[in-house]
Amino acid sequence: MTDYIVRATAANSQIRALAATTCDMVEYARMAHGTSPVATAALGRLLTAGAMMGAMMKGRNDILTLQIKGDGPIGKITVTADSNANVKGYVDNPKVLIPANGKGKLDVSGAIGAGMLNVIKDLGMKEPYVGQTVLQTGEIAEDLTYYFATSEQIPSSVGLGVLMNRDNTVRRAGGFLLQLMPFTDEEVIVKLEKKLGELKPVTQMLDEGNTPKQILELLLGDLGVEINETVPTCFFCNCSKEKMEKALISVGKKDIWEMIEDGESIEMNCHFCNSHYIFTIEELRQIERRSSNV
Repeated sequence: MTDYIVRATAANSQIRALAATTCDMVEYARMAHGTSPVATAALGRLLTAGAMMGAMMKGRNDILTLQIKGDGPIGKITVTADSNANVKGYVDNPKVLIPANGKGKLDVSGAIGAGMLNVIKDLGMKEPYVGQTVLQTGEIAEDLTYYFATSEQIPSSVGLGVLMNRDNTVRRAGGFLLQLMPFTDEEVIVKLEKKLGELKPVTQMLDEGNTPKQILELLLGDLGVEINETVPTCFFCNCSKEKMEKALISVGKKDIWEMIEDGESIEMNCHFCNSHYIFTIEELRQIERRSSNV
């Protein structure tokens, strides 16, 4: 198991906690989309958050979608995850390049700009749950912390980070997610706030060799942390040529026939994993015969 999430509780189950290492997932996304360093950092943070939030869902077929829509040069960032912590995602402008921020770090906030965070949970009901909040900083972790507090009324703390090598590959990636239960004692809250105030950045803790379990122990060790389970997480896209064919059928006979008359094969691309699917003229003819007008 390379990338994984550790679940835990602390303070006699007054705190729910997760921590993850996601280096391979983020590197896979970087290679698939050819992302610039700042785009890798932004997408990697949201992928990590999506993995942890997906792992929190109960239903076998539950699907989570996180969308950040800002007015910055990176455009929209979209991530989806399932309850098995399989996650995938993309950014509108993967090649975005902007100067470092005032601290000499990748300027994720500047790349995202001002905008909205959307959280969509498809839990098998008639309508999905949709939560929306205004971006607070564009740093993603702070924006998700704000979302949990305002939209779900759950006091939370989210930490996310992506550290790059000099060759722009991913060196470290991961994060944590803490949530307080409604019955949490004030003394526990004070201790946790103090610990969070003293905590090193996620990427520094990972680069110093700390595992997700050790990060949770650094955060919650004084509060009686109990490790519950470890679950794998990875970048996984369920796209296929068959699904692309269904998408083609949905456009209707007329449009498919126009593609055939052009006399050239067509290429369809998956936004999430950047896989390419080629359909020859003969395949298009077969699809046209199976299609119906829309």
